[in-house]
Amino acid sequence: MPQTLPLKKPALRPALLLGAALLLSGCSLLSPKDKETEAMGIDTSGPPAFTLEVDAPKEIRALLEQHLELKRFRHQPDLQRRELTRLLGATDANVRELIGTLGYFSPTVTVELTDTPEEEAPRKVVVKVDPGPPTIIEKSEVRFAGINANDELGTSQRLQIEETWPLQAGEQFSQSAWSSAKSGGLKELQKRRYPLARIDTSLADVDADTNKAQVSVSYDPGPAYTFGPLQIDGAQRYDPVRTARIARLPEGQEYDLQSMLDAQQRLVSSGYYDSVFLSLADSPQQAATEAERDEQRKSQGAAITSPVIAKVREAKLQKWVFGVGLSTDTGPRLSIDHTYNKVPGLNWRAVSKLQLDRKNPLISTQLVGLPGEDLWRWFASGKLERAPAGDFYTNSAQMRFGRSKAEDRIERNMYLQYDYAKTQGAGAPPGASSLLANYGWTARYFDNNLLPTSGFGLALEAGAGTTLTPQRSPFGRLTGRWLSLIPLGERDEETRRHSRLQLKAGIGAVMAKRDVDLPTTIMFLTGGDNTVRGYGYQSIGARTDNGRVIAGRYLAMGSVEWQRPITIKGNTQDFEHAVFIDAGTVGDDINRLYTRVGFGTGIRWKSPVGPIQADLAWGAQEQQLRLHLRLGFTF
Repeated sequence: MPQTLPLKKPALRPALLLGAALLLSGCSLLSPKDKETEAMGIDTSGPPAFTLEVDAPKEIRALLEQHLELKRFRHQPDLQRRELTRLLGATDANVRELIGTLGYFSPTVTVELTDTPEEEAPRKVVVKVDPGPPTIIEKSEVRFAGINANDELGTSQRLQIEETWPLQAGEQFSQSAWSSAKSGGLKELQKRRYPLARIDTSLADVDADTNKAQVSVSYDPGPAYTFGPLQIDGAQRYDPVRTARIARLPEGQEYDLQSMLDAQQRLVSSGYYDSVFLSLADSPQQAATEAERDEQRKSQGAAITSPVIAKVREAKLQKWVFGVGLSTDTGPRLSIDHTYNKVPGLNWRAVSKLQLDRKNPLISTQLVGLPGEDLWRWFASGKLERAPAGDFYTNSAQMRFGRSKAEDRIERNMYLQYDYAKTQGAGAPPGASSLLANYGWTARYFDNNLLPTSGFGLALEAGAGTTLTPQRSPFGRLTGRWLSLIPLGERDEETRRHSRLQLKAGIGAVMAKRDVDLPTTIMFLTGGDNTVRGYGYQSIGARTDNGRVIAGRYLAMGSVEWQRPITIKGNTQDFEHAVFIDAGTVGDDINRLYTRVGFGTGIRWKSPVGPIQADLAWGAQEQQLRLHLRLGFTF
């Protein structure tokens, strides 16, 4: 017969108006089982002293099965019945504390102990829990205090906190929801204008008799911060004034956490620093106690313009990188990259590369200066390359000299470019060279430039030049690229992510007399992983008289792709399934362009090294199935 242990009925009224501090005390009970067991020195390798069963609603059962104190003693060696009975006596209070974090303060708890001599464990414990009615929020209040409680420039932030406050009257109360709501409001203040915002007071009054709760929180925004100049701390090799311009921190604008993180990332990505940490110079971070810090905050006034300190560890002057890679477009490859961060005499950076690739070997170098006060920087580059060009191979040389400017969303460049290309193979066009003056403009309005889920990008280039050999003749060149990511419909119930539509288009034209020979490297080919899937790399082009594929003067391509979130092995955040159709054409006569179409399906994975794209595509005209692999996102 099961034995029901007598449990004291908890006092209902004496002190059941619980403050926030009492609620938070439950957090200490939610430590991982393994760490607790190890800390107690309990051996879990032996036979169980008893089995434990929890009979409760699903949410409560999951909580108790993971965190119930009694569970830690199941493998206690030589646990006697009297000792077990003593442990069971504390179970009622333990259960009440745990489910109180979920907002249940009037439960009925029953603990049954049964002897099971025929089983591996000699006893069985059943904990039955009727949680009773949940605690409902009766009143919810959000206030602001301090010197900037009514700051006009912070009105939108205060309204955002009030309008999105999740614990409205009528909602169910729980400790996790209460903690999340408070921290969410604080983060909303701290991410813009008020980096030193804090919770002034907070209170959660719970009446267990009526199962009602009243919650209130008061935020103190603290001083309003404006960005001052960025100062590099730790500079030895590299110019601290010019490298600071790489960060593009918006001096004179109000503090914005994302702007600081972006500036920090730009400095890290620049190659001049191995580590970067940004902080506000006038933030009272060195105070010995919280009281001293509060006193410093109050003495600072309502508005502060603070320099931003970048504590850096500089990168080495030179760096070598050896790489091995594989592409479904060009096959296996080896590469050697060398970076020299401060070329003697110029103080520019030199980045050189040697790529050993069966289809696409190359050697290149690029020199880039640090930004000036207007953020424009000089650059020069040179490249020797052998690359597939349709049904031919092209040996080419290219040199560039110009200036570029990168801003938050917009990138501009203007340069003079020399090209020489010699195409090899029977029926190949003659070698040619040209000089081109070019201007490029790129806009990137993505929510994340590394792993975008929405937004768009647009890139335009326009150039004018002249051929040099085999004859001199003027020409013009125009290109455009567009990519848009559009979230669709409601969030998926399982993954809480949107599906999306990816739209992509590209055009290009080289305008010259029909009989002028142009370098194939300034003309167009398409096909492959990032253009028209289902076709080989740069296999779509114009046609020679004998039907062979060659680079053409006109390009048009487009793609429609539907991406939807999926779950693989319980991972709800990192995988997507895609269905797509691509189309593209290249030709020498704008009136005689023949479209190639590819369609298929694939998987997207947000891997630790970047987004990986794997696609199977069918080329409708080639009647061939191809695998396409791609790492990373670029626009």
